[in-house]
Amino acid sequence: MRLLGLDLGEKTIGVSVSDPLGLTAQGVTVIRRRGIEGDLARIKELCDDLQVHSIVLGLPINMDGSRGKQVEKVENFATLVRDRLKLPVVLWDERLTTAAAEKTLLEADVTRKKRRQVIDKMAAILILQGYLNRLRSDSS
Repeated sequence: MRLLGLDLGEKTIGVSVSDPLGLTAQGVTVIRRRGIEGDLARIKELCDDLQVHSIVLGLPINMDGSRGKQVEKVENFATLVRDRLKLPVVLWDERLTTAAAEKTLLEADVTRKKRRQVIDKMAAILILQGYLNRLRSDSS
């Protein structure tokens, strides 16, 4: 059972995928946003190619637990994905994933230019891995 992880941004969408056993998340790509129809078509293409059964979409809840304007955008996007791709979509609290991704890349001594290119993919990995870890802990 493969899952697709998405980190939805204004200009890009970071994409990750789980291994077939649902243990680890790996980075796939960063989609440059070109409008909702193009975004959905590219996500569908990835889901078909990777044989994905469901999608985990990062939900940008504020640090104090409140819901900002971005949460509504992500929820609307999730509804479109569910309706058009006919796949389950799980919303996953993504607080601190971008900060954690940035820290990981800094520790790996990745250049600023390269960090900008991979930060969204790294955030998608952290979103999906957090969800996979929760699934494993809930089943133990």
